[in-house]
Amino acid sequence: MREELRRRLIETRARSPELIAEAAARRPRRPALVGESGRLMIIAADHTARGILSVGTEPMAMASRFDLLDRLLVALSRPGVDGVLGTADIIEDLMLLGALDGKVAVGSMNRGGLLGSVFEMDDRFTGYTAAGIVAGKLDAGKMLLRIDPADASTVRTLVACGDAVTALASGQVPVMIEPFMITHASGRPRNDLTADAAIRSVGISSGLGTTSAYTWLKLPVVAEMERVAEASTLPILLLGGDPSGDQEAMFASWKRALRLPTVRGFVVGRSLLYPPDGDVAAAVDTAVSLL
Repeated sequence: MREELRRRLIETRARSPELIAEAAARRPRRPALVGESGRLMIIAADHTARGILSVGTEPMAMASRFDLLDRLLVALSRPGVDGVLGTADIIEDLMLLGALDGKVAVGSMNRGGLLGSVFEMDDRFTGYTAAGIVAGKLDAGKMLLRIDPADASTVRTLVACGDAVTALASGQVPVMIEPFMITHASGRPRNDLTADAAIRSVGISSGLGTTSAYTWLKLPVVAEMERVAEASTLPILLLGGDPSGDQEAMFASWKRALRLPTVRGFVVGRSLLYPPDGDVAAAVDTAVSLL
């Protein structure tokens, strides 16, 4: 990012915060969430709001906001990238830079379950609200739904997610739900990435709210993905997760999943923003080519 843009962001934040709302109001928007291709390619950037700064073996890889913004600007400039998913701090920086003009802006809603905390499973809504998404003229909302049968706080998350689905749908705003069943097999809560667990999470999340008309699912690629995709008629976007290092295997698994009729594209963050070779543009272009 040019030094001029850095200074502009810093000065706007300190001296003219009202310009953020003005940038949101005048931002050119797409007429629909999905374009002519019927596919979506969204870059995820809401990790830091839940205390996640690591990528692979680097514990503080996402510590520099300007480095993250640089990577997002590269990703958003690539052909075939539809937009970004983030909390207000990320979305507003990108709006001030003009990087979301004509792009899809997805507001991340519940980031309360901080990584490693004693309340990690309590995914309260600490980010965007449904009203805030509408007022900020965003194109969709996104929520995390971790379902832990051993944790009573799960029911609060279920209620809050159901209410948010209803509120967004009343304004005809799409919502992306990222559901996981939680297992304690390792002694700590972990996402259960078996096909049976994914199918169960799909059934629970699909039934939230008074209507599912505007609900999308954001799911990991797991073994027997065909069975998972059969669990609902709702459109599915694939998530990337923390990069494993084997990028070719990752791309191959995405390619197989994209053949399924309900799978409509990606919402991927660290795997593309912090690829092993550091080439963000090449990683994004490869993902887009799979679509």
